[in-house]
Amino acid sequence: MPQRGELLVLVLVLRGAAALEPISLGIAIGAASALTGYLSYPRFYCGFVECCPRDADRPNATALKEVLDTKLYGQHLAKEVILKAVVGFKNNTNPKKPLALSLHGWAGTGKNYVSQIIAENIHKQGLKSKFVHLFVSTLHFPHDQNVTQYKDQLQKWIRGNVSACASSVFIFDEMDKLHPGLIDAIKPFLDYYDQIDGVSYRKAIFIFLSNAGGDLITKVALDFWRNGKDREQILLKDLEQVLSLGVFNNKNSGFWHSGLIDKNLIDYFVPFLPLEYRHVKMCIRAEIQSRGNAIDEEVVKKVADEMTFFPKGERIYSDKGCKTVQAKLDFY
Repeated sequence: MPQRGELLVLVLVLRGAAALEPISLGIAIGAASALTGYLSYPRFYCGFVECCPRDADRPNATALKEVLDTKLYGQHLAKEVILKAVVGFKNNTNPKKPLALSLHGWAGTGKNYVSQIIAENIHKQGLKSKFVHLFVSTLHFPHDQNVTQYKDQLQKWIRGNVSACASSVFIFDEMDKLHPGLIDAIKPFLDYYDQIDGVSYRKAIFIFLSNAGGDLITKVALDFWRNGKDREQILLKDLEQVLSLGVFNNKNSGFWHSGLIDKNLIDYFVPFLPLEYRHVKMCIRAEIQSRGNAIDEEVVKKVADEMTFFPKGERIYSDKGCKTVQAKLDFY
């Protein structure tokens, strides 16, 4: 069905052809029809305007793996889970529910970066896409007394955007600062419903980012280190249940006693391990390269040595991950 712009083109061409001879008029009509058909061809149209991905569009699993392997440091569990979850979900033409990922770990370990990578793998414009929606708890939901209003607004926002694009991506940052109970407003959208009021949410993706559970993750990682085990030996099963129970019972978590956890609507709890000194140096090198500069190992060491590490006696993990690397590099 031609859109308004395509019909306008057809009308203008036909108006110009009205005074032509029959043969010329026939040629003009044929040309107008061909032009209208070309403009309505999805690939042509989507070359100028961002379109919602079609079912035939699949994520580039190879590209996603390469980005995770080369740009995410010290997070073997996150790489494995994200690749399996996102590619598997997008390759399923008939998912039973939306994909819900909850990313946990201390600041600077890569949670925001991974959510950006996922967004870019689904929508070419990534976080700038009109189909990717970022909510920051302290910015979008700041006041306790407005929780009821926030719930209503959030439901309307999600309903409207999924109606416009089934493959919408919703990212909730600072879940540990979200008012308890607020996130349960989206529970119906994450459940196993074919449709709600005529809208299907099963192809949407919901990503939750939280520092909550960072202490639990660090404890497991530290136990492995003290027992002489490599961090790559840590398995998802060593952390996933601990995380889900920990954030469910944490009063400082937006998931406190949440129906999303109680009803098993979160598909994966993804742990981000605390970063070691060697991982911080990787971040510094990557930042230097991103600025178009040659890597100077002396500068890398100086910046890494300015970072603070914990526990106090052993100084194994960066307490800010790679969060302050950019600012510290500005001095060199």
